[in-house]
Amino acid sequence: MPVSVANSQVVYNAIKGVGVRMISALPETWLVHLVRMADEDPQMTLVRLAKEEEGVGVSAGAHFAGVKSAMLMQNHGFLQAINGIVGVSLLYKIPLLMLITDRGGFGEKDPWQTEGGKHTRPVLDALRIAHEDLTRPDEVEPKLAKAMTLAQSSLSPVALLLNRDLMWEEGG
Repeated sequence: MPVSVANSQVVYNAIKGVGVRMISALPETWLVHLVRMADEDPQMTLVRLAKEEEGVGVSAGAHFAGVKSAMLMQNHGFLQAINGIVGVSLLYKIPLLMLITDRGGFGEKDPWQTEGGKHTRPVLDALRIAHEDLTRPDEVEPKLAKAMTLAQSSLSPVALLLNRDLMWEEGG
């Protein structure tokens, strides 16, 4: 499998390092190791979703219960979750940490992924959701910490885009 186990572990450790104890996710190729790590971790609650928008409600409930959470999704899932993000997180000022696999960019081999990749950043910008790319393992921990700090202090959604260079093994 071309998805990097080592870099997935770096991302997972950083997620736990910022105090996240609940993760919501759907199965997705680039997230396979992160979802498995959450599932196998007795200190983490993994909520498996039927559709991404449900994760917004899960994160809202976690916030009101005093539990830090994160949503894992691919960019098509982010686009599917817009109604919940706008109608819950933005409207009611609920922090939302989103880790979005950045499909559809340079090197993408699956043609059905390309459209979502074209529209993810413009939609994040249109919604005024702060976002950063994660491309190297050494930037994961500091950027994830800053993203969680911003989500909590601004009571708003933030997004980290998990780039191919981070999530795939060399040559993948």
